[in-house]
Amino acid sequence: MKIELSGRRALVSGSSQGIGLAIAVELARAGAAVVVNGRTADKTESAAAQVRDAVPGAEVTAVAADLASAEGADQLRAQVPDLDILVNNLGIFGAKPVLEIGDDEWRRYFEVNVLSAVRLIRMYLPGMIERGFGRVQNIASDSAVVTPIEMVHYGVTKTALLAVTRGYAKAAAGTGVTVNSVIAGPTHTPGVEDFVHELVGDDQEWDAAQRQFMREHRPYSLIERLIEPHEIGNLVVYLSSEQASATTGGALRVDGGYVDSILP
Repeated sequence: MKIELSGRRALVSGSSQGIGLAIAVELARAGAAVVVNGRTADKTESAAAQVRDAVPGAEVTAVAADLASAEGADQLRAQVPDLDILVNNLGIFGAKPVLEIGDDEWRRYFEVNVLSAVRLIRMYLPGMIERGFGRVQNIASDSAVVTPIEMVHYGVTKTALLAVTRGYAKAAAGTGVTVNSVIAGPTHTPGVEDFVHELVGDDQEWDAAQRQFMREHRPYSLIERLIEPHEIGNLVVYLSSEQASATTGGALRVDGGYVDSILP
């Protein structure tokens, strides 16, 4: 199957590093014009340069805006009025005992992990529907299905994102626009490296720390390793394509078999 996204414009929120940056690279590799986003200009421009290095000749635009706020979303819209592909990747996570999570932190997680996606969908979905084509993807997590005791607030927001996806897919029914969630499993990023060392200690080499983390904290993984970010990007590219025209309202897993269920 050859996936061709030439002529399509894609935005990946929170794409200055990690999974978001890998998704941007894979979309560019498939021919899409890509908008990368981060909160600061230097990191966002650096991400754009990394996409161009990985995909020579790629059309890449860097937009610095804090999409966890309505003001940031408006700044983005002023620079990028229309999209064909929207990937809501922006998210935060961190370990904290659930009884110590206060109201302000709960609100912050919902603003970043849920409302940032809602705002952008509300902003760009009408134009997609009018043109008869669009692809919206919300990057969720295995934590949406298997709530992790060490970060319940993160898991709850990712569960909410699955419902957001289903609701907006219904709003786009019959229009040629699809809306899906991608359930990403434990993934190898710099932030996750820090998280792993926080849980298992920082007195051992990365390979040993990763094995201990998977054994003790993610024992149901069927690949018994962290997922590489480009592997998530591969699924995003497919869901962005014409070939995925009959897939909508779904929660598709790229989780290494971690979720022990035949359904999400």
